[in-house]
Formats: sequence, C-alpha cells, structure tokens
Amino acid sequence: MRAAVFLDRDGTLIDELGFLARPEDLHLYPWAGPAVRRLNEAGFAVVVVTNQSGIARGLFGERELSAIHARLAAELARHGAHLDDVLHCPHHPREGTPPLRSTCACRKPAPGLVLEAARRHELDLSRSYLIGDSLRDLECGARAGLHGTLLVRTGKGADELARWPASTPPPRVADDLLAAVEALLAQEAQGR
Repeated sequence: MRAAVFLDRDGTLIDELGFLARPEDLHLYPWAGPAVRRLNEAGFAVVVVTNQSGIARGLFGERELSAIHARLAAELARHGAHLDDVLHCPHHPREGTPPLRSTCACRKPAPGLVLEAARRHELDLSRSYLIGDSLRDLECGARAGLHGTLLVRTGKGADELARWPASTPPPRVADDLLAAVEALLAQEAQGR
C-alpha cells in the first residue's frame, strides 16, 4: 500500500479567498507546484481534501467546482506536478437546505474524506501525512490515524497558530507548503 500526503486546498495550495467560485480567480502559490512535484517524485500519492460549503450555501455548484479543480490541475501541470485525487465536502451543518445542510462524516475535522481516499487508492494511513492551514485540518489528520500533520503559516495558518491552546503541545509548523514538504521528506529520509 502506498503512503499519501493529504493537502488542504485554500490557504495551502492556493490563495485563501473565502469562497472561490470562479476558476479565473484561482491563484496557485508560487511554491505549490514545486512542492507537489517533490511529493510526486518521492512516490507519495497526493490527495486534496477540502471543505466546500459554498455548495451548501448556494454560492456555486458542482460544475463550477469541477472547473476550479480542472484549473488547479492545469496550473500544477505547468510545474510538472499532479494530484492523484481531489475530494470535497459540499455540506454545512447550519447553512443551505437538506441534504446539503447536514452534519456529515466528510466535513473536516471529521476524517471521512481521508478515509474515502484511502479506500479508493489503497493508501496506508499509518505512513501518511496531512498538511493544512487550520486546526481543523490537523484534527482531521489525527482522527484519521495519520502518521503526522503539519500546519503551514500561509492562508489562515498564522492566525490559527496564534490561537493554539497553551495546554496543548504545539503542532509541527512550516512557513509554506514547500517548506512543509521538505521537512516531511527529510523526516522520511532519516527514518529509512
């Protein structure tokens, strides 16, 4: 079974805009393509797991989201990088109408998206990681039983770190996705 690196989308790979509803508004961070390419070259499956409650809120639909993810794939391909999958949660517990207004197993911090990716791609979660810009990303990784999680300071990361509970051990932190990937790969090299 293959190890994976699960990535949050907004604030980790691309600019954090709140609700990205149009492909032309997607802006890939300059370090994101090289970071994903490094993971590809190291043999990791790379899977985006993203909450997209804009669907439940009626701000955009599945068609628009598919176009956004096609643009993301094209931008990464310009850097010789690719994603193995993109999974999203369209739900929100209080917004929209049923069935999109629901408490589900896929909205992070719930681990449903990670577990679904593991089933689809036969991934070894005990050797896998999650990199994101929020505490909910890190909690998702922990609840899924991943080997480790890393918080990036981009997007919401710096603010999230400032709110980190003093009673809880601090997370592993990196300035951006490329720094997180380099730290992860260095750790993996030492473990061999």
